[in-house]
Amino acid sequence: MDTLSIQKKIIKNQIRKSFAQIINSLYPFLVESRKKVMKGGKTITIIGIIIGIFGLIFHLQGQSIVGPESSFMYANPEWVSYGLQIMIVGIVTLGVGFVILKKN
Repeated sequence: MDTLSIQKKIIKNQIRKSFAQIINSLYPFLVESRKKVMKGGKTITIIGIIIGIFGLIFHLQGQSIVGPESSFMYANPEWVSYGLQIMIVGIVTLGVGFVILKKN
């Protein structure tokens, strides 16, 4: 082996050790932040419900079922699809909240 390849090997080992030290020093912080996220399941669930309701309202306004006729969303086909997309985001958020609540 030439000296260049030996030096590269030494540097790689030092980088691995440094990376491992960084991860080990961050581990308590990561565990604590995970516990805080787990406690937020109820909040995420409520946010998902609210987002879903807004999506439903926007969808119905786009279909001319709900809302004032003076609204820019009223009878607007774009808002039919926007409302559906927002509802999907709400449902996904709600699902994430339920998963977090189940893990507690």
